[in-house]
Amino acid sequence: MGETPHRSAHAGTGGTRVIEGHDRPAGASARAAEATDSTRTPGGAGLGGGGALPRARAFGAERAFRALAVAAAGTVLAVIAAIALFLVARAVPALRANTESFWTFAGWFPNDAQPRFGIGALAFGTVLSSALALLIAVPVALGIALYLSHYAPRRLATALGFLIDLLAAVPSVVFGLWGRDVFIGPVRDFSAWLNTYFGWIPIFGGDGPFGKSIMLGALVLAIMVLPIVTALCREVFLQTPTANQEAALALGATRWEMIRTAVLPYGRPGVVAAVMLGLGRALGETIALAMTLGITFGISFNLITSGGNTIAANIANTFGEANDTGRGALIASGLVLFAITLIVNITARAIVHRRREFTESAA
Repeated sequence: MGETPHRSAHAGTGGTRVIEGHDRPAGASARAAEATDSTRTPGGAGLGGGGALPRARAFGAERAFRALAVAAAGTVLAVIAAIALFLVARAVPALRANTESFWTFAGWFPNDAQPRFGIGALAFGTVLSSALALLIAVPVALGIALYLSHYAPRRLATALGFLIDLLAAVPSVVFGLWGRDVFIGPVRDFSAWLNTYFGWIPIFGGDGPFGKSIMLGALVLAIMVLPIVTALCREVFLQTPTANQEAALALGATRWEMIRTAVLPYGRPGVVAAVMLGLGRALGETIALAMTLGITFGISFNLITSGGNTIAANIANTFGEANDTGRGALIASGLVLFAITLIVNITARAIVHRRREFTESAA
């Protein structure tokens, strides 16, 4: 009798073809089969799993959007750097021609044969008027924001919030005209009253005249800053987690105690950032202050006597009659204002970044 041939792998067929794997050692057939199948399957997938992820396209929508976002961010930085370089390049010749100390001299005579000008009085007036405006506006803005977010009915809060936001759309020149022609009367009377009864305090002293003063300019600035600070604080307070508020109320806290223990601590970084952004808005105000200040050069803490000046207001008032050195001096003062506002905005951003966990938890 002869040898019995191996049967084919296909049922019902005969022949002498050897089945795949029968000629390999035991234990090697499975591995060899997997290797063989992986070379036949697209993506290198074996019998027991899915294929590999498809390769990312060289240029797709995701990469296009990322490149566009990077380009936009780079453009902003490039514009800021270009502005700084322009200011420095135009200011250096005037600073070299200046015969007085740019930082301490309290006068502004850049058009003279011997140019003399300083930024000290202008920077002092800019910071003083902006700080006084924030001192007036921030408590009012916080009260309005808390009322709109936690006390007022929904419809009333929506209507009042819309009206307050409209203040931000009013042009600066309108505020300046209103302050110069209408608001100056009440401020003059109030300044005289302060001088009569509180004249022993240096900031309310002096013999007049009253009217166009730091107080008038600060009050107009406070009205202009109010909608910005109010809107930002309101949004921050509305982002307070409901669980925190309900937990405080469940422990027996009154509504004010709940706000003091749950809402205000949560919104503190946002409030600080809103105040800093309002400060940046006040520092750069031009037309309104040019119409409401007495435009004098000097460093004085007196708030009610006529006088006061700021960097932006001085640029608006004297640019038209300035010669080449005068324009360079104004650009140098603009460089100082640019640095101050940049520092303010960077500080606000740093405060928000330090407490970013609050915004992340609310998202």
